[in-house]
Amino acid sequence: MLKVKKETASMHTRDGVRLDADIYRPDVGEYPVLLMRQPYGSEIASTVVYGHPKWYAAHGYIVVIQDVRGRGTSEGEFDLFGSEIEDGLDTVNWASQLPGSTGEVGMYGFSYQGMTQLYAAVSQPSALKAICPAMIGYDLYTDWAYEGDVFCWQTNLGWAIQLAAETVRLRGDESAYQQLYTASRSLPLHDPIPARPDVLEKLAPDSFYHAWLDHPYPDSYWEQLSPKRLMSEVDLPMLHIGGWFDSYLRGTLHLYQEIAARSSLPQHLIIGPWAHIPWGRKVGGVDYGAEAASPVDQLQIRWFDQFLKGIDTGLLNSPPVCLFEMGSNQWHYFDTFPSNRQQPYYLASSGLASIRDDGGKLVIACPDSCTEDVLVHDPWRPVPALGGHAAIPAGSFDRSHLDCRSDVLTYTSTPLAEDWHLAGEVSVEIYCTADKSSFDLCAVLSEVQPDGNVYNFTQGYKQVNSGETPVRMPLQATCRQIAKGKRLRLSLSAACFPAYLVNPGTGSLPKKARLIDAQIITLTVSCGGECPSQVLLPVIAPPKLSFSQDS
Repeated sequence: MLKVKKETASMHTRDGVRLDADIYRPDVGEYPVLLMRQPYGSEIASTVVYGHPKWYAAHGYIVVIQDVRGRGTSEGEFDLFGSEIEDGLDTVNWASQLPGSTGEVGMYGFSYQGMTQLYAAVSQPSALKAICPAMIGYDLYTDWAYEGDVFCWQTNLGWAIQLAAETVRLRGDESAYQQLYTASRSLPLHDPIPARPDVLEKLAPDSFYHAWLDHPYPDSYWEQLSPKRLMSEVDLPMLHIGGWFDSYLRGTLHLYQEIAARSSLPQHLIIGPWAHIPWGRKVGGVDYGAEAASPVDQLQIRWFDQFLKGIDTGLLNSPPVCLFEMGSNQWHYFDTFPSNRQQPYYLASSGLASIRDDGGKLVIACPDSCTEDVLVHDPWRPVPALGGHAAIPAGSFDRSHLDCRSDVLTYTSTPLAEDWHLAGEVSVEIYCTADKSSFDLCAVLSEVQPDGNVYNFTQGYKQVNSGETPVRMPLQATCRQIAKGKRLRLSLSAACFPAYLVNPGTGSLPKKARLIDAQIITLTVSCGGECPSQVLLPVIAPPKLSFSQDS
């Protein structure tokens, strides 16, 4: 490993704003540049999931960790994603000319740092040769801010408070910082208009949060802001990185699938059993074993060695899609992201799916006659979020205590006669109606273990308007082995609080919905006969190709 030294450097953007960066470089020699542009303080450098920049530099790279405009010690006004195209282009060009640089630049980072890679790539700087975008929103409306037309409240609110706190900290406003810091430790969920917490209205009136809430449908605002519209001409080698419990997995998959379909350059995808943070062997209440520890640092070095140094690392000899199969806890290779035909499992019920474990069933053949289950949603005690991809903390937890609630409908299969392997997109089609003009539907797919514990592994959420039936809802994509003797369960509810706002049942937009106006909602779910409610599962043959992190 090479010896590394740290220095600081600044550049100026085309409009004269100074941007500061920490630079880690080997003592001697010329090397390619690895660039990360981030808003959280350059010393953090995404070490919550990646190895330290010194580690990357010791592998023969000049590593540049830059504070974006208006963050850290960089000058200017921070405007969420607003300046990242021009600033990204200017920074790539500057980094390529650093002393000791070979002139070739790669970018890495997750979340906001993943987004800055996409924005920098929009202008197609000649020095940018490869990127590794992780956990991003390709379409910011569908992949980040909203899911099923429902505002992703807990993640959006928590992030807005974090960014607002950093803004007032940089201004030296101790009182505002203390209030926002306190709010971050106990999210303000119960203001008169829950979607508009007083603390943000008062202390961060210019936060992106308000604009996102004011645009509850896909429109020109989202189109202009999203990388999707801007990247039609971009073609770079990309290593796409995601997690099965990441709230932005939709964006990772949408980017990969669209770019891979048209790219002339390698597009690789790796998805582990990880939340947004952390990327490790244990997420939520499940330990996925030693193989689940993140191989991303080593993979990124191989990726950049391949495309910035011209070294044959062997990466291109393997199929481009690598997925961690939860359950067997092994990595498997695929030629493409699985898009096999989905196999239906039908809902059947005695009418007591909200009361008894054996009241609702998942069956292979659709029942001949139609039965109904009635669910009463009380906004005073909404079904709480537990794990999954949208809640904090994310991951898989035993939810057997939630499935015992009378406002949760459960449908459970018989014990499997053989191992099942699921890989790809999961969806449900539910025939349901309600006595209010609008309601929400949450669907959770879980594994029921012989001891009675119930561990979620994918879920979805959707706002439903009166008359919309059947309700077709995608769940989070997954890769899961369900072992012989275990059972599958689908759980349905009308809330997942506070991951998503409670639907008041009035049809009011979240920005106007008052807490006091929330209604009791009665849902009727029909199954069998002319109402074939079903869960659609991506069942595949047992994967044959696997790898160890040491390979």
